[in-house]
Amino acid sequence: MTAATEVEPGLYDIPAELYHSDPIPGGSLSSTGARRLTDCPARFKYFLDNPEPYKPEFEFGTAAHTVILGNGPELVVVDAKRWDTDETKAKVAAIRAAGNVPLKAAARQRIDDMAEALARHPEAADLLIPGSGLAEQSAFWQDDNGIWRRARFDWLRPEEICDYKTARSVHPDALQKAVNEHGYHQQDDFYRDIAIALGLIPAGGAFKFIFQEKQPPYLVTVAELDFPARAIGAELNARALHTYGMCRTTDYWPAYSEATTYISLPPWAERKYAEENQ
Repeated sequence: MTAATEVEPGLYDIPAELYHSDPIPGGSLSSTGARRLTDCPARFKYFLDNPEPYKPEFEFGTAAHTVILGNGPELVVVDAKRWDTDETKAKVAAIRAAGNVPLKAAARQRIDDMAEALARHPEAADLLIPGSGLAEQSAFWQDDNGIWRRARFDWLRPEEICDYKTARSVHPDALQKAVNEHGYHQQDDFYRDIAIALGLIPAGGAFKFIFQEKQPPYLVTVAELDFPARAIGAELNARALHTYGMCRTTDYWPAYSEATTYISLPPWAERKYAEENQ
């Protein structure tokens, strides 16, 4: 597959760069795009026309995915005391230009320690047994409304999808907040839809998140979203897909509001004021 060529619905083993460049002629919608549309069509259109610049802070997560899933760019340790010298900057830039990930020795060791911790977690280790699934696979599907959708599965098993995510904390309260903040409930529904439509998993197939902390002791939690979270994710995706179709047809991508908006204080602030002035 190459960019801007005719693509048949199905599963493809292609580089991440090609997937993110969107090889579908005329464009396709990803889970990230659906989440941006849910927030604001104008913001979605901006990022569509102005792809986000490269962010080195994402490299740690990319490197962790490579080690944990056994698929990804080459990881190159740059064993220099300082990364702000011209020599080291040039070396790091060359590594990135080659499509690889530069890492400090301490960061590489931390990722290896994370992999060892994950291997000691019975359920996570069982889900990611080498040969039990396919890593970093890209799927493309055109739905009944003619909208092309795409997804990139971290780990695709015959009966379920597994998604590995690094996190600051795997405390239940922190994960609940992360799911809502990052729209993981939309990702769950979006990926399931594509995988089921393509026959990659059965209709009742699971979506399991494997969350792991980035600091010692590198705690791991395997989680599935409950029915209300999945239902809300499905509803938000349905709205995003409708918005996407309408905006593409009209080439009109509205912002939050285009008229004067009246803003209230947050409910908690109103309650606090009322309690203090009784």
